[in-house]
Amino acid sequence: MGEPLSTREILGKLVSFNTVSSESNLPLIEWIEGYLESFGVKSFRVYDETGQKASLFANVGPEVEGGVVLSGHTDVVPVVGQAWESDPFEMVEKDGRLYGRGTADMKGFDALALWAVPHILKSGVKRPIQLAFSYDEEVGCFGAPPMIEAMKALPPASAAIIGEPSMMKVVTGHKGSVGFQVSVRGFEVHSSLLHTGVSAIMYGTELIQWAHEQNALSAKATPNPLAADFVPPYTTLHIGRISGGTAHNITAKECHFDLSFRVVPGESLADWEAKLRAKAEEISDRMQAIHPDTGIDISQGYAVPPLAPETEGQSEQLLRHLTGDNATNVVAYATEAGQFQAGGYSAAVCGPGDIAQAHQPNEYLEISQLEAGEAFMLRLIQHLTQD
Repeated sequence: MGEPLSTREILGKLVSFNTVSSESNLPLIEWIEGYLESFGVKSFRVYDETGQKASLFANVGPEVEGGVVLSGHTDVVPVVGQAWESDPFEMVEKDGRLYGRGTADMKGFDALALWAVPHILKSGVKRPIQLAFSYDEEVGCFGAPPMIEAMKALPPASAAIIGEPSMMKVVTGHKGSVGFQVSVRGFEVHSSLLHTGVSAIMYGTELIQWAHEQNALSAKATPNPLAADFVPPYTTLHIGRISGGTAHNITAKECHFDLSFRVVPGESLADWEAKLRAKAEEISDRMQAIHPDTGIDISQGYAVPPLAPETEGQSEQLLRHLTGDNATNVVAYATEAGQFQAGGYSAAVCGPGDIAQAHQPNEYLEISQLEAGEAFMLRLIQHLTQD
């Protein structure tokens, strides 16, 4: 039997691995794998296409149905350009806080799940806890879907807890997110002959204006019942970056921008994509009437489904029982919970730390939150010892 580590020791080790999404997470995965092996727990890797990143999942306890998934991502956001007062990859304790990249988002929860392993094995749980650690959540939640598919080899779990920082509150709904890269192809002429050219920028801004109009229309509409608790209670469209053009007196040959959606539960990512493509096609037709080698190309970058509140969902019921939180909590950001729900799991979000700390310089996790997470894990284990 391996030597149990404290949650703080495990968190410090996880923070020490630079798992910024542009880097490999395999050293961290290898450490987790070894830690689990020391307790006799077999784990399974799911690699990305490059072989430089992997998710890892494991079944801790009896191989029976009705267990609980504890899910967290292993990647973190960059620290470049941020004013850190200490090494972001060396955890530092100060004034009741643990500082380091990923302490809140979300290696704190990962550490709690690993800390629980020896406690699970000693407790005689009748139903297992299944661990699920993904890659590339921060850049589009790319790692979770293949991991969820591979986890079908395990006995079906009754609930999935995604441990994003929620101050240990129960989050039962979040918006989905889908992003597109838009490339507008124009035709260059001198701007004095504007009518014979096609400005990629000017036609591109028509699509941007359409997105702006969709926000205004949605704001005036009556929210669907699943969206009523969100702020704002409707799907939003956003353009965060734009580039293009050659010179002030040449019609722009190219225009590129990102267009993203935050989609409320009850609405479909596919439906919004169809609306976008239909508008782009209408604009392209008018461009090509002037010159055939013009148009708008759209490619999808990522797509994360919303998490819809469940009617009598097992995950929500379990979390409310364990935390005592009966409030309605929904968030506008996306998590892997929507992907677990789409994969057939009852899913909800609950984890230590404040989302306001996520991605910030001098990111920290309150020690009191880590302690609350430990108490939560012990209650969960006790719950799973019962029939």
